Amino acid sequence: MKKISAPEIKTALATVPDWKKKGATIARTYPFKDFPAAIKFINTVAELAEQAWHHPDIDIRWNKVTLTLTTHDAGGLTEKDFDLARKFDALSLR
Repeated sequence: MKKISAPEIKTALATVPDWKKKGATIARTYPFKDFPAAIKFINTVAELAEQAWHHPDIDIRWNKVTLTLTTHDAGGLTEKDFDLARKFDALSLR
């Protein structure tokens, strides 16, 4: 998968408005009511990531989970990152 251009990144970011670009990554923090809810979310994130063969960096802090995505093989952001971000966002709406 090839890196996407700066204009393509700007367009893709509009589809995931709660995600922020940080260098060659995009990141979002999801709030939860408590630690078990955060872990339940992470377990589902892990399943989706494994299916996509694309794994986010995960930071868990009691009731907050921060996910960070980049495509290491491509050396930056690809459409794969934004596809997975949209899937993670859909999970948080459940």
